[in-house]
Amino acid sequence: MTSLVSVHLAFDGSRVDGSLFTSVTDFARATPWLNTPVELSTNLGLGVFAVLMVIGWWRARRRDDSAMALALAAPVSVVAAFAVAEVIKKFVGEGRPCRALPHDYYVDACPAPSDYAFPSGHTTAAAATAAALFLLDRRLGAIAAVCALLEGFTRVYVGDHYPHDVLGAIVIAGPVALVAALALRGLVRPLVSRLRTGGALRSLLTARPVAPDSAG
Repeated sequence: MTSLVSVHLAFDGSRVDGSLFTSVTDFARATPWLNTPVELSTNLGLGVFAVLMVIGWWRARRRDDSAMALALAAPVSVVAAFAVAEVIKKFVGEGRPCRALPHDYYVDACPAPSDYAFPSGHTTAAAATAAALFLLDRRLGAIAAVCALLEGFTRVYVGDHYPHDVLGAIVIAGPVALVAALALRGLVRPLVSRLRTGGALRSLLTARPVAPDSAG
């Protein structure tokens, strides 16, 4: 455990793309009028992904059992991707940029030393949502993907993450969310089919009578 902690403390993400990070934070320094809107959007923007998942569920009520199973699997897939990212974050133990580059400009306050940087948790949730929604509805998935890229940029702009923290989150979250969503679809679809035929939850799962699910 002691050796692992020492590796954590020694990891310096600024050596990967610190100059690019500084370029973005210099842009933040030069645009003070944008600091508050970006700071608000980097956290409140996560609500956009929740709304997109709700829209996906609402539309799935008029689609087959497979679509509804994917809609129900989407939030669980996001949680799965976030959990994997958190395990990786503890293992890698990358310090936040504010500790390695204290003279850079920061919109956000410096987090606690135990709050590691790689991968970005916000971007993980955003990218996982985009991946899960892509299986359900490509248009919603595309919207979520654009929003995820914007979310990733805001994480660097406010100074909370290096660019590679954002890229790493996308690389990790996408495959994990896709695999989780596909696995859950197979598990949940039979239950959705049964509940759609009657009972208290029927109105949450379907907006009209649906034909038997032909998805394989």
